[in-house]
Amino acid sequence: MAEVMSMEDIRTEASRLNIDLSVVDWNSVYVPPGEDFGIKSDDEDLNEEDSLEFDGGFGNVIVVDNLPVVPREKFEKLEGVVRKIYSQLGVIKENGLWMPVEEETGKTRGYCFIEYNTSQEAELAKEKTNGYKLDRAHIFSVNIFDEIEKFMRVPDEWAPPESKPYTSGENLQHWLTDEKGRDQFVIRAGSDTEVLWNDARQVKADPVYKRPFWTESFVQWSPLGTYLATVHRQGAAVWGGASTFNRLMRYAHPQVKLIDFSPGEKYLVTYSSHEPSNPRDSHRVGLNIFDVRTGKVMRDFKGSADEFAFGGTGGFTGVSWPVFRWGGGKEDKYFARLGKNVISVYETETFSLIDKKSIKVENVTDFSWSPADPIFALFVPEQGGGNQPARVSLFQIPSKQELRQKNLFSVSDCKMYWQSEGEYLAVKVDRYTKTKKSTYTGFELFRIKERDIPIEVFELENKNDKIIAFAWEPKGHRFAVIHGDNPRPDISFYSMKGGKVSKLTTLKQKQANALFWSPGGRFVILAGLKGFNGQLEFFNVDELETMATAEHFMATDIEWDPTGRYVATSVTSVHEMENGFNIWSFNGKLLYRILKDHFFQFLWRPRPPSFLSPEKEEEIMKNLKKYSKKYDVEDQDITLLLSEQDREKRKQLKEEWNRWVNEWKKYHQQDKMDRQMLRDGEASDVEEEYEAKEVEIEELVDVSEEIVADA
Repeated sequence: MAEVMSMEDIRTEASRLNIDLSVVDWNSVYVPPGEDFGIKSDDEDLNEEDSLEFDGGFGNVIVVDNLPVVPREKFEKLEGVVRKIYSQLGVIKENGLWMPVEEETGKTRGYCFIEYNTSQEAELAKEKTNGYKLDRAHIFSVNIFDEIEKFMRVPDEWAPPESKPYTSGENLQHWLTDEKGRDQFVIRAGSDTEVLWNDARQVKADPVYKRPFWTESFVQWSPLGTYLATVHRQGAAVWGGASTFNRLMRYAHPQVKLIDFSPGEKYLVTYSSHEPSNPRDSHRVGLNIFDVRTGKVMRDFKGSADEFAFGGTGGFTGVSWPVFRWGGGKEDKYFARLGKNVISVYETETFSLIDKKSIKVENVTDFSWSPADPIFALFVPEQGGGNQPARVSLFQIPSKQELRQKNLFSVSDCKMYWQSEGEYLAVKVDRYTKTKKSTYTGFELFRIKERDIPIEVFELENKNDKIIAFAWEPKGHRFAVIHGDNPRPDISFYSMKGGKVSKLTTLKQKQANALFWSPGGRFVILAGLKGFNGQLEFFNVDELETMATAEHFMATDIEWDPTGRYVATSVTSVHEMENGFNIWSFNGKLLYRILKDHFFQFLWRPRPPSFLSPEKEEEIMKNLKKYSKKYDVEDQDITLLLSEQDREKRKQLKEEWNRWVNEWKKYHQQDKMDRQMLRDGEASDVEEEYEAKEVEIEELVDVSEEIVADA
């Protein structure tokens, strides 16, 4: 076996050789055959135990029984019906549907065999169609082919199953019961991924779990904070817990590049793309939708990148991401994707299209779900040189009923913004002027919860101002707009209360180009990123006053914690210097700072919605002073403890300094005789007691002879 080196040894050796490990392409590193250097990969057992694709048995073959027995002339029709049903649940292999026929009569035998690409597809087909009612007389009975042998081994006499003792798993929400009410976050720096508590009262980050090479590209929390997902060459994995972070499930999808959770954490979408053998062809794209808890593939989609390139931005090879957008709130009932002239809406009960067909909308370019209800808004640009206006429409699912439509004229571009609870929809519309040489911006504001969904047209006082940023207040009725063409733009705040838009205030000439509302509303950070070098202004919208101004030089990211108590600002590895993160209080006080070389990610762990009713929350707010007394005492104790710790630290530093001075005096005394000899017997060390004299010393440096020729 080869010599085993620790990570510390590897880092030391890399530093000696001037190798930057953060830029090493680990995919190009291969170990000798059969050699693992004593380290078992997280992905090895993925292949050894589960062998999810193309297994050696017949786990990818299903047997469908109770089919109609039909003569030869109806064979093709029956085969077409069966193929249509089962091709929706997976990819049937070529010649993968076989329906046996009686030789004597020429009639089918009432069953068929269907071979899928993967065993997951076969399992899904069995789960979804076992008991499927084709008509009154024919109800499908579906089994996996491998199970037939198991059925043949069933004993004639029944024996009770062996009971196994119940072993409870770790409570995945246990971290929410932290006595200090702290929040967790995950960071990636170099090769390490680490989960920490934000212990702001102790002014530090408290380590929870750390692991090198935990992921091969990035990590991602699930929307409710139950799982932490990691990405590997063989697929994705989810981990959970409060302190141990055990692996809960793996999802095999080779070369996965992107992942996305459904809002209720029930499903995980994975994405991969592969270069075609012919350079003229587009990339091949593969998407799997997994059940998060069981790891089953509920539906897969395959095709060229062009088929998934409609609408949106991001992703790889021109594919918009996320390809599937989830609707219906946290129930995960529906998901949809944009196609050419269609919006395809699927329901998760059968993972098939609603009513078995897409919604046809000519020239649709974008759509966006309400965060709370099964309603989506879509945008269709102008057609025919302006003869056919652009429009925004609201559709309800599953009825596919159009709830509201607004025609828009002279439209250059359009963008939709939903309020977090789905109460309002803002449509930012860039319109051409009459000369068509420039554009101006206005807003169409939809009041979704009100009768007939009234729409209000809203424009800035100077409608020619460039809109730099727009953001709704979470759980609130206000919104903020950064606007203007100056290097220092203005920021305006508006309210939707009272049935019409009213202006609250305008802040003039601010160094800001981004808005970050607190999750609870009320507070907002006016941030100057990129060209503004990390300027921060903490603003109280209730009081319309600035609480603090600060700077995190070169900050690239800003993220509120899920409670709205703390804010993290970070500098990632896009900059070579000052990598790391700062933790601030909601009112702009810097609590602590941690520097990390090659810093890649900072993510707060999300919290699930509170189980408290609105009435209970209101009661707590009314009696907040009574509840806060307990925590005021705790805060006072912690303050005293921190003061005591500071005094102890200063005492230790002073003692360390005195020890160093005494050691120095000891060495100074020991060298006294040597110093006296160097001074020709003079005993004193005080320079002022000596007289400085200048002594001239002549020294022969060189002698040379030169013969001068006679003239």
